[in-house]
Amino acid sequence: MSPKRVLIVNGSYPVAGLDIFKKNNVETEVFPHMDYEQDFMEILKQNLNGYDGLIWNTKHRLTAEILDLAGPQLKAISAMASGIDNFDLDELKKRGIPLGNTPNVLNNAVADIAVGLLISAARKFKEGVSMIERNEWKFGVQWILGQDIAGSTVGIIGLGGIGQAVVRRLKGFDVSRFLYCGRSDKPEAKLLGVERVPLQELLEESDFVVLVCPLTNETRHLINADTLKMMKKNAVLVNIARGEIIDHVALYEALKNEQIFAAGLDVVSPEPIPADHPLLTLPNCYIIPHLGSATIETRNKMAVNAAKNIILAFEGKSMLYPTY
Repeated sequence: MSPKRVLIVNGSYPVAGLDIFKKNNVETEVFPHMDYEQDFMEILKQNLNGYDGLIWNTKHRLTAEILDLAGPQLKAISAMASGIDNFDLDELKKRGIPLGNTPNVLNNAVADIAVGLLISAARKFKEGVSMIERNEWKFGVQWILGQDIAGSTVGIIGLGGIGQAVVRRLKGFDVSRFLYCGRSDKPEAKLLGVERVPLQELLEESDFVVLVCPLTNETRHLINADTLKMMKKNAVLVNIARGEIIDHVALYEALKNEQIFAAGLDVVSPEPIPADHPLLTLPNCYIIPHLGSATIETRNKMAVNAAKNIILAFEGKSMLYPTY
């Protein structure tokens, strides 16, 4: 029997994952292009056919067209991410193709970024660095004043693994109260001392609002002109989930008019954000380029788990992290 063949659709896939395939006698082909290239998808579509598995480590959407081009021998697909909002799940289920992802291993790395953004936005890092670069360092007790974390109320929208890791980290900052909202009660909430409340109450009472929820039809533009009006004037908004959860036009207006204090964003829409985007002009909007899971150890673990998902599916077993 000839070895199974897997196409890895983004050339940045770590060697740690390739080694897992090699040890299990699975042939791999790494597509040599990167997903930010303008013609990435058009070239990829011409090279999809004939593979038994796909590592879909790209931001682009996997659609029925992609599955048709891949051919009927395709038996397994894995993301190299926790989010699966860029997959047509109905189409995959209809065709009986299992889909895996790589949650959990990135919780700590993403939670670290959340805390970093929270501090950076609350303490006006962007404005301070900009003033240094312009040789405008000033003195005085009223210069570049930020918001305290100690004694604050922190609202977590989405208390999954990452949200829980954020709470554990912020415990050391003497936060007064933790709130969360979500579709169901989380048994971990009681142990962490986090209170479940409706979204409006969370927004009205939180000094810091951290978005950690998945992107769905319900959460798309969850933060919009109306919900931003519910937030405190001193509120800091942090997004480590998906860019589309925030209406960026509404956020720009809220920040520009000092309706809320600041925002720290690891994710935006679109990605990459255009250099002339209005949000980049604001001193109270601190944006980093989707660095949530970007540590060597975390990305290696994600690659390994994605490979294991595919191999287990080839063996007729349940994936390490099946999505359905």
